[in-house]
Amino acid sequence: MYLIQGIILLLLSISLVQSHSIKALADVTSEETDNSIDQDYFSVSARIERANKNAGKPKGEFTITHGDIAEYTELQNADPCTSRRCKWPRGSDGKVKVPFTISTEYSSSEISVIQRGLASFQNSTCIQFIPRTNEEDFINIISDSGCYSFVGRRGRRQVVSLQRNGCVFHEIIQHELLHALGFHHEQTRSDRDNHVRILLENVIPGQESNFDIVNTNNLNTSYDYNSVMHYSRFAFSRNRRPTIIPIPDNNVPIGRATEMSPNDILRVNRLYCS
Repeated sequence: MYLIQGIILLLLSISLVQSHSIKALADVTSEETDNSIDQDYFSVSARIERANKNAGKPKGEFTITHGDIAEYTELQNADPCTSRRCKWPRGSDGKVKVPFTISTEYSSSEISVIQRGLASFQNSTCIQFIPRTNEEDFINIISDSGCYSFVGRRGRRQVVSLQRNGCVFHEIIQHELLHALGFHHEQTRSDRDNHVRILLENVIPGQESNFDIVNTNNLNTSYDYNSVMHYSRFAFSRNRRPTIIPIPDNNVPIGRATEMSPNDILRVNRLYCS
């Protein structure tokens, strides 16, 4: 009798230990799989942050703000794209043709990746990136130090930097081209405090301005955690702790896009194509 009771108690103890072990393993796996800093290593913002180690430092007549946005020094405190003139013009055929040039310093395989990023807009929007002939306003894709772009059409030669070592990835190309079309980062949009919480205590000193809110035109679209323009949970972290937490559900993955989301495409179409 006592032997049977002992066996039952032993089995119950083993079952309880296994249950706790499985739960702990599930918790760890969930953290590592969904929201750990290591899983964010290949996110858009993490790649850009690694490439842009000199972000914020002067690059001639402009500086880099918000991680990868180029702003002319004299306009640094102004919203760089608030009027219709910073939109690329739409033709009578309904197409928005954006002339571009690509630096000869890229390899053939890198050019293929860049061209794929350019072509992806034509597949889902009215935007057509076309090789420049003699157009006055155009995008000049070069391999400067880091990944960056101006926001919206700036006039004449407009640099989009895709550094060969660190920026020539499909999602980063789309990200920088969306800047050139006039779009800001998702986590800086005007209503962001309803959707994410910014933990400035975890941000690298001197990088706090990367989380400033911008007076954006949200085009009547919902906040998009899956946008290719959304930075990751650990962007500019000084201590491997989160800097951006989604609310109310802090377990929602953010900043993991590998291409434009349906919302990204919708916004391009609403701004340019309707």
